[in-house]
Amino acid sequence: QVQLVESGGGLVQPGGSLRLSCAASGSFARANAMGWYRQAPGKERELVARITSGGTTDYADSVKGRFTISRDNAKSTVYLQMNSLKPEDTAVYYCNADIKVTAAITRRYWGQGTQVTVSS
Repeated sequence: QVQLVESGGGLVQPGGSLRLSCAASGSFARANAMGWYRQAPGKERELVARITSGGTTDYADSVKGRFTISRDNAKSTVYLQMNSLKPEDTAVYYCNADIKVTAAITRRYWGQGTQVTVSS
């Protein structure tokens, strides 16, 4: 059974920073692309940032220049460094990963979500 365990959410003032972490655990061959999505109340879930196993990144326009996604392949862990946070960044942040479970099977997994609240 593969699990994604997130940590690092919380309450921060506008202009502040937070770092989210998401570690994949269980029995699998490797983690392919990993990423972060977020969902604010009353809105659809949206992509925040994504990173391939080779390190290629993609960001939502709203976070470019403020957020940085990175990963540690040896630990099957993805990070999201969030700087210059704004109230509109408030949302539940979800990690996801395309996990190569076996040589022939790749599945997408989601974390449980972590709340990020930006407020003074």
